[in-house]
Amino acid sequence: MELKMRAGHQGTGPGAITPDGCAVELYSRLPAGPEPDVIASAVPAGAHILELGSGVGRMTHPLLERGYRVTAVDESPEMLERVRGARTVLSPIEELDLGETFDAVLLASFLVHTGDPEVRRGLLRTCVRHLADDGCVLIQREGENYHIDVPRERVDPSGFTVRIVSSEPVGEGLRSVRAEYVFPDATWTQTFRARPLTKEQFEAALAEAGLKVDSYLTEDRIWVRAVPVGR
Repeated sequence: MELKMRAGHQGTGPGAITPDGCAVELYSRLPAGPEPDVIASAVPAGAHILELGSGVGRMTHPLLERGYRVTAVDESPEMLERVRGARTVLSPIEELDLGETFDAVLLASFLVHTGDPEVRRGLLRTCVRHLADDGCVLIQREGENYHIDVPRERVDPSGFTVRIVSSEPVGEGLRSVRAEYVFPDATWTQTFRARPLTKEQFEAALAEAGLKVDSYLTEDRIWVRAVPVGR
């Protein structure tokens, strides 16, 4: 399955680049950070998790180590080739229909902020379509100052620097973001489009899909546990 680069998305650096500008080699180097612990705090032990946009398995592998069963979905075959120990499914997220449900559905990597509102609706419909009656959806949002505190940089303890170089308006409610990842031996860049959502806009998008916020899992409200409306 050969995929074209999405409009407004670009990536540079060594190795394969996915349609949204992500570099496979870069994501193979990035640490999981605290995210697996955040997920584990909201999902019962041993649950079957549907991970939408798994990439190379940056979170898949730590979740497997914690005893979760994971079905990892990504549209990039080069990304999925790096996933070990999980069932993998090659598919665009918004088109996915496995005909089964899961204890938890994971939508990380700020995917809910995709520039196209119709794609966002498709992503959330996929979450709902695969959710067990007593299950939950875990969503990673952008930080509330993500597009304001720019430029900024963070030096990771493992020895690389990540910079959000710019966030420029390119349409009504739409921004073009450029990120750089600088390692001692290589540099990658990614340019992508994002649609910022206030807390109210985010919750309205969930409601449109039949979901509601059950809890914000982190103080910065980046990680969210959502459940079907009516529960």
